[in-house]
Amino acid sequence: MVAVAALVAVPAVLQAWGYWAHPRINRAAVLALPTELRGFFYDHVDYVTEAAVMPDLRKHVLNDRTEGPRHYCDLEEFAKPVDQLPRTPEDAKIAYSDEVLNKQGRLPWHIQDVYTKLVNAMKERRKSEILLLSADLGHYLGDAHMPLHTSNNHDGQLTDQKGIHALWEARLPELFGSTYNFRIPTATVIADPVGEVWNILRSSHTAKDTVLMVDKKLRAEFGADKLFEKDENGVVKKNRYNQPYFTLAYATRFHTDLHGMVERRMRAAATATANFWYTAWVAAGKPDLDHLDSPALHQAAQPDLATELKLLETGKLVELSSSEF
Repeated sequence: MVAVAALVAVPAVLQAWGYWAHPRINRAAVLALPTELRGFFYDHVDYVTEAAVMPDLRKHVLNDRTEGPRHYCDLEEFAKPVDQLPRTPEDAKIAYSDEVLNKQGRLPWHIQDVYTKLVNAMKERRKSEILLLSADLGHYLGDAHMPLHTSNNHDGQLTDQKGIHALWEARLPELFGSTYNFRIPTATVIADPVGEVWNILRSSHTAKDTVLMVDKKLRAEFGADKLFEKDENGVVKKNRYNQPYFTLAYATRFHTDLHGMVERRMRAAATATANFWYTAWVAAGKPDLDHLDSPALHQAAQPDLATELKLLETGKLVELSSSEF
């Protein structure tokens, strides 16, 4: 926990839902687990919540060169319909070189790799690996639900819409996430995990057209002079990531005209995360994970769990700290 907290405190270019959304996706997923698995995960809910941003920190703080391609898949660059792409990591390695996968993205195949490792860690009841892999899996599933992570036009740079990526995934959730409903269905077993990964990618890729279309329409309506906030000298303000800071009026209208898309994608990401965790546990043979912790630790967590479940009845999560966008 200390190591995670230290990394979280480091200013970094956090992408893929930013620091606001990823922890909340994982937190909602923990609370959606069936009771037979939720106890273990809730004993470590703070770790699973905070470690949700670890893949981004490995990429941007630790400069892990292998990390970047795991966060996206530029589907257009493969020049094939989604249904004709290699389904599994093994098939992808046969079909494409490392150079191609590193350039065009590994996201759907990396999700499968992490899921398989999680199943094995659960089988062997390796506590630290279970928690780290679970947090990572939630992160990559969150990425897969972000429409622009499935496109080569990932920041609207090909259509003169730069800045849309951070606006959609970071600023909109931070501005309006307090109104979102995080109460999701209790996790169920996924019959076909490989197929479900591709269902998610297909859904996100379809949604990216709507994201770009709505933004294009609104930019024309607002005009260039009313898109970004400016300082007293008329210079466009930049956020900590050196990107233009959209006006509150524009962000509000964009959020409204997306008709709840950001909330739906966050809820879907949390639902998928809970389902994949639960499916991994079932695939591992339903090992007894509760005995990996002391009874005292489990007992101490119960009052907080009861409080969070009561709050969740209203659709809300407990207050979490988050970095300023």
